[in-house]
Amino acid sequence: MSWRKYIGPGPLVAAAFIGPGTVTVCTLAGVNFGMELLWALGLSVVATIVLQEMAARIGLVTQKGLASVISQSLHKGIVRYFSIALVLMAIVLGNAAYEAGNISGGALGVSLFFPLPTLSIGQLEISLTNLLIGSIAMLLLLSGNFKTITGYLTVLVVLMSLAFLLTAILLKPNFHELADGFIPRINSENILNIVALIGTTVVPYNLFLHSTLVSKKWKEITDIKYIRFDTILAVVIGGLVSMSIVVTAASGKILAVESAADLAMGLETLLGSYAKYFMAFGLFSAGITSAITAPLAGAMVVCGCFGWSTEIQRRPMRISIIVILGLGLIFSSFGIKPIQLISWAQVSNGILLPLLSAYILWLVNKKSVMKGQQNKLFLNLIGIPIWLITLILGGWTVFRIFFDTGG
Repeated sequence: MSWRKYIGPGPLVAAAFIGPGTVTVCTLAGVNFGMELLWALGLSVVATIVLQEMAARIGLVTQKGLASVISQSLHKGIVRYFSIALVLMAIVLGNAAYEAGNISGGALGVSLFFPLPTLSIGQLEISLTNLLIGSIAMLLLLSGNFKTITGYLTVLVVLMSLAFLLTAILLKPNFHELADGFIPRINSENILNIVALIGTTVVPYNLFLHSTLVSKKWKEITDIKYIRFDTILAVVIGGLVSMSIVVTAASGKILAVESAADLAMGLETLLGSYAKYFMAFGLFSAGITSAITAPLAGAMVVCGCFGWSTEIQRRPMRISIIVILGLGLIFSSFGIKPIQLISWAQVSNGILLPLLSAYILWLVNKKSVMKGQQNKLFLNLIGIPIWLITLILGGWTVFRIFFDTGG
């Protein structure tokens, strides 16, 4: 059996949740709390594997994306229209807003190698680096097919993983502290960081992306073993990358750090210039891979909700990709900070994650949908507590947004 049968959309899943936001959240967790929160990432990895496997199984059995299955499974009425509207608002607006962060994060990595100038046109300032990152993502999405895109992202994810892991290893972390970091600790000081670490790993749009891509890669029920291997490998690698960033930030003993770019510069004094370039390449890879997967996932959700084709060559997919990526490029290149848009996107995602987890649990136990591939009792016993975690996470996110804005 060819090894290619075992590798599917997993690299895209890993690429999607290891973005500049994840790099920044993990950096700050390491700087502020050392290795104390590694357990939260471990929990996130388990939750992500369980939810992604369920979403992928739905995609395999139905041969449709999650958005299409949810849309078709809900009867017409207020619940159906509310659900579809929430999904579209959270995914499309959220991905457009976060796309600006993906492009800007990738540009930070590039600027540590060779900074490009900023053009001033009247009151507007256009970042050429951001424009370059966004253009590369757009060209890859519009000129390639899923196989080509997966090939590029697989290479980038492997190189990104090596960059972050090697940086962590070079710092020779204390193994006692490393082991101690997997003992759960929750208090008023670290709760926001715990929520951020889980929230940046368990990503709603990844569930839509994964289910659709699985339906394109595998066709037979017997392929489930390949799907599980691909899913577990991708999420574990992504989790190890996140952990290595925390370890790097904790072991670096650098105090004045506000972003991954600051960490990269700080490492230069500890390990020499090559460490800075490892981190810079990792940050660039995280940005460019997420800049590709975010609009791809958003476009799949739009087309899935309306029953349109999710083939990348079709007009609805291309238009959706251009709109989502284009908005992100505008926000980032022109220095526009869509704070309100991101806040509402976080609120929507905070509601969407527990709702989506509940839909997935409902669908994988529905005989008419799963045709004999329903959840076993063991998976439900794991899935229900994970749904409760997403409910708490979502509730806390919504509360924090409204609390911070005075709403």
